[in-house]
Amino acid sequence: MNTLKKQICAVLSAFFICVGMLNVQAQNTEKGWVNLFDGKTLNGWKRLAGEATYKVEDGAIVGTTVMNSGNTFLVTEKEYGDFILELDAKLESNLSNSGIQTRSHFDPAANKGKGKVFGRQMEFDPSERDWSGGVYDEGRRDWLYPMSLNEKGKGAFKTGEYNHIRIECIGNEMRTWINGKPCAYVVDTLDPKGFIGLQVHGINKEEQAGKRVYFKNIRIRTSGLIPKIFPSGIYVVNTRPNTLTDYEKRNGWKLLFDGKTTTGWVGAYKPTFPQKGWKIQDGILSVLSSDGKESENGGDIVTKEQFSAFDLSFEFRLTPGANSGVKYFVTLSENNKGSAIGLEYQVLDDERHPDAKLGRDGNRTLASLYDLIKADKQARFTRPIGEWNRGRVVVYPDNRVEHYLNGVKVIEYKRGSEEFRKLVAISKYKDWKNFGEAEKGHILLQDHGDNVSFRSIKIKAL
Repeated sequence: MNTLKKQICAVLSAFFICVGMLNVQAQNTEKGWVNLFDGKTLNGWKRLAGEATYKVEDGAIVGTTVMNSGNTFLVTEKEYGDFILELDAKLESNLSNSGIQTRSHFDPAANKGKGKVFGRQMEFDPSERDWSGGVYDEGRRDWLYPMSLNEKGKGAFKTGEYNHIRIECIGNEMRTWINGKPCAYVVDTLDPKGFIGLQVHGINKEEQAGKRVYFKNIRIRTSGLIPKIFPSGIYVVNTRPNTLTDYEKRNGWKLLFDGKTTTGWVGAYKPTFPQKGWKIQDGILSVLSSDGKESENGGDIVTKEQFSAFDLSFEFRLTPGANSGVKYFVTLSENNKGSAIGLEYQVLDDERHPDAKLGRDGNRTLASLYDLIKADKQARFTRPIGEWNRGRVVVYPDNRVEHYLNGVKVIEYKRGSEEFRKLVAISKYKDWKNFGEAEKGHILLQDHGDNVSFRSIKIKAL
């Protein structure tokens, strides 16, 4: 009898296991997930651009670097619009990076006929910089979301082991996660659809050759998309001019320029907005040229509101040889001639304007704390004259201040510190008592007599 019971139990157990497996399969089907990789072949994929190799080993796609090859991509034959993508990825070594292309494209005529892949890529960066999870615009605009914009999101990617990747591309928004940690948040109007790609980065050093990157468990969902909750406080790179996402609004951001009117702004030392010298057109606020005459045409403009600790972002576009600036902690108490006094994020054509050669050690160049601290910037992170650059100033409640240029931190200092006061003492501001140490102040856009444009000016109180 006991034997019979055991047999019946075994049969029932097998039955329920089968039913459970069917239920899991049904749930997966119901959830709408589709496997992009069958674990055995490269069906549905094709290689583009470089000479690196891709093959299947032990249920994973393995890409291997090849000496003197450019970037090589294994891309889906199908294009995708809105989707949620999940996969596991591993870098064998920290000698080469990799990434996942989203909504990307291929130009077969580029690169002397070898072709070029372009589009937004979620980066895997094993270097000390650790920008894994950031968004890089491959073959086009360079970095959109360096992970210096989200320091808390760094450190999630582990070299030598599999990392779980999640990418959401829904509408104009792209968001990324590594091992459950939120990384980047980009709003971009380009590329409503395109292919998905796996990258093996190009190399030119012998020690980088033969290094492998692994991808497995690649699945996608294209319908019934429910975005994962992004925690508060993460900076958003929003390329839609003069707009805020619901996420930004919930996190306290507000526009200082609505793209249409001068609401919230007045002339420095004036009760109203200047009657000349500034114009609004096509969502752009521009100071007009007056042959380099500082504050003699329309003059500076300032926010009606004052701010203490804040996160300020703005886009600016220079004309050749132009000079301007974004000032903060402007009190308007000095009643000086010329531009109003305040800490200044320098906005300048470094190559053509003579001010770049003045001051000390380059402390009057683009993104510098004008006449005090030189911006530590690389040429690759500066957009050409005539294109839009993104500036950012963060002032923390403890008086730490940071300047960013196109997402990369270029300056860090502390207002009121001994070091800061020593710099002021040898600057053009030495005669202004307690310069830069006001409890609060206005934000100012400078009229330096040159044609410079601004848009997407937004701020968040900290």
